[in-house]
Amino acid sequence: MELICPLCNGMLNYEIYCLRCGSRLKDQGAIVDYLDEYSPYLSNDITQLVDGVEYEKCCHLFKCDRCDFEKRVEINRVRM
Repeated sequence: MELICPLCNGMLNYEIYCLRCGSRLKDQGAIVDYLDEYSPYLSNDITQLVDGVEYEKCCHLFKCDRCDFEKRVEINRVRM
C-alpha cells in the first residue's frame, strides 16, 4: 500500500476561507509542483522529500482570487 494525497487525487473537497476578505480560497495544487518546470512530472517518491513537511502529509497552496492572500495547508495522505 502506498500513501497518496486525497486532495491531489480528487477524493477530498477541502474548503478554506481567506483571513483578509472572507472569500473562499482556491486550491492551486501541491507546493512541490511549483519547484521547477519538471516537478509535476517527477515521481512522488522524489518530490515528497523536498516540500518541507512530514512524509505522511502533502502541502497545498491555496490562494484568494479577490485579494491574492496565500496560505499553505498540510493535507494528511491516506493509504491506498
